[in-house]
Amino acid sequence: MARPKSENKRDAIVAAAIEVIAAQGLSAPTATIANEAGIANGSLFIYFPTKTDLLNAVYVALKVEMSAAALDGLNVEQDVRQQLFLTWSNWLRWAATFPKKRRALALLGVSHEISPQSRAAGYQAMAGAMEVLERCRSDGPMRDSEIGFVASLVNALAEATIDFLVIDPKNADQHRIAGFEAMWRMLA
Repeated sequence: MARPKSENKRDAIVAAAIEVIAAQGLSAPTATIANEAGIANGSLFIYFPTKTDLLNAVYVALKVEMSAAALDGLNVEQDVRQQLFLTWSNWLRWAATFPKKRRALALLGVSHEISPQSRAAGYQAMAGAMEVLERCRSDGPMRDSEIGFVASLVNALAEATIDFLVIDPKNADQHRIAGFEAMWRMLA
């Protein structure tokens, strides 16, 4: 009879994969990930039958974590601009606080290894943030544009803003606010 899988060990593998992917990219060997997790390489495959399965699990885990961080403290009683500002600020804080997770997610986001099901799960994880975005653009200049395109524009603006938060931390608040104002003008 097979031993039950340990959730702690699975989490350790995902955390190790984030570290290794951020440092070495998506071609990093599973042996390196297993070593970072403190397990035998063969044990990794008990939890994730293929490297692709692992990459997909990491992608979804990061999307869920990023979304939860972005929506932390969201008050639907506030006006939509305040909701968007909170979501924006939380998202930037998460990305600046966890640069390895940001890098791993960026690499996974453009990988052909990520399945349509995982992309859909990632999109679903971001549903709350997307609802705020939808409400913001409903009467603005981007109202007739595909939401995926709008989200890509917002993401590009966020990435540029995050880069400046990281390279110029003493002016982080100014960059965060300027990035938000640019996004707001684009949406509303």
